[in-house]
Amino acid sequence: MITLAQAKEFLHLDVEDTDEDGILNIIIGAAEEYLIEATGKTFEVSNNRAVLLVMVLVTDWYENREMIGKPTDQVRKTVTSIIYQLKYGGD
Repeated sequence: MITLAQAKEFLHLDVEDTDEDGILNIIIGAAEEYLIEATGKTFEVSNNRAVLLVMVLVTDWYENREMIGKPTDQVRKTVTSIIYQLKYGGD
């Protein structure tokens, strides 16, 4: 749903620096899986809320690596709100 370059830009990381690419790719994949499992749906990249949710999760999990797979308390309300909108709102 998002590219490595998009994630790096959102995180304000140097796109040319490849040191964190491996972990970032894993986190991006986990965030996309989380979105599908939480909503039971798949989304196109044109769905801005779905993309935003992935970006929020990637940022949260990258900055709080010990919490990968579970949103921290700081973003839980945002994640819950967006998931609810994506699951029950219009596609």
